Amino acid sequence: MTLENRTAVPPKSGLRQAPGDYLSGFGNEFATEAVPGALPVGRNSPQRAPFGLYAEQLSGTAFTVARRENKRSWLYRLRPSANHPAYKVHPQGLLRGGPFDEVPPTPNRLRWSPQPAPTAPTDFVEGLVTYAGNGDPGTGAGIAIHLYLANRSMTDKVFYDADGELLIVPQAGRLTLVTELGVLDLRPGEMGVVPRGVRFRAELPEGPVSGYICENHGALFRLPDLGPIGSNGLANARDFLTPVAAFEDVDRPTLVVQKFQGRLWASQFDHSPLDVVAWHGNLAPYKYDLSRFNTIGTVSYDHPDPSIFTVLTSPSESPGTANCDFVIFPPRWMVAENTFRPPWFHRNVMSEFMGLVQGVYDAKAGGFAPGGASLHNCMSGHGPDRASYEQALRAELKPHKIQDTLAFMFESRWTIRPTRFAVETPAMQLDYDDCWAGFEKARLP
Repeated sequence: MTLENRTAVPPKSGLRQAPGDYLSGFGNEFATEAVPGALPVGRNSPQRAPFGLYAEQLSGTAFTVARRENKRSWLYRLRPSANHPAYKVHPQGLLRGGPFDEVPPTPNRLRWSPQPAPTAPTDFVEGLVTYAGNGDPGTGAGIAIHLYLANRSMTDKVFYDADGELLIVPQAGRLTLVTELGVLDLRPGEMGVVPRGVRFRAELPEGPVSGYICENHGALFRLPDLGPIGSNGLANARDFLTPVAAFEDVDRPTLVVQKFQGRLWASQFDHSPLDVVAWHGNLAPYKYDLSRFNTIGTVSYDHPDPSIFTVLTSPSESPGTANCDFVIFPPRWMVAENTFRPPWFHRNVMSEFMGLVQGVYDAKAGGFAPGGASLHNCMSGHGPDRASYEQALRAELKPHKIQDTLAFMFESRWTIRPTRFAVETPAMQLDYDDCWAGFEKARLP
């Protein structure tokens, strides 16, 4: 295994951690132990685990999928994860799950200003707000898109999602996820993924946080194939980081909240379930620094398709058509001649939900602010606003670097349906269509 020491996590009270901080690589078969000798070796695994630890397999895929697709890890913990009382329905807040039928789906283009920060004490789970989604966790297809806004750490409280894996994009503030398999420390400019079913506590070591979440109900996120790009480019597997084993031995009441079939349920454990002393396998949380993305672009003419900005993809049963793509628009060079620099006007079979982490998006002159969002559904015409279009027509087509920006897109084959909250919130920009008003009619000879 490879040990990494990037983005060090400060020591936590009662948390025992393996040496180093992170293991590097995407989808690797890792082995890590917070107590030397805790991992079984050879024929001792897993019948008689060392120190009387309990063996448990966490499966992220069906048992019999192709070996190259199989995702699972063996966990060695202080107590069986089955050791808990029944779950009961928990207050839902503004969190929603599929099917997304609160309001009719809309072909209209939607855009939101940033949501205000909470004024009352609000932890990560309490601050989850669902904007939109598609599919249904019960059928294993589609996504749900949430915002998180929190101003206090979770204390004696743990969360997990039984409906899908969570792709987390911080927008403001440092978010530390203390998970069953180790500590994931996330800052704006990074993204992290927590697999389906993995329990974690969200801590706020530097104050309030906000960001975006794509809850993926379909095939697990993976690196996209490179095709004609060749062997290099986009996100490199070596730059993904998985935490080393860390656990806590805490015997006091802990509220465990889970999302199951779109609803929240909770059970009061008499201990912390973050007690995995060692683990090995290829299913674990991971993070990625988006500044390490190797952007690919044209050096001749025409604006390339946004697929060249894909960091991760969740494929569907239709080859080349994603359940969800995670696409970023980072700082990059624009060098093409005889072309139109911003994204062109387009209508697309895929539906696009966009967010902005920092800076300004190059196709919008205003209104799209960090922490805000937009939704352009299947075949809805969109593209640069009038001001951006006119500026692009006047621009000298010389090499130009787009800097100090980071936008992203959750793109899905399914129509993305907004929630009732999303269409009724004061953050909805009711004048969004006006940014495309005033274009003059073309003059024919």
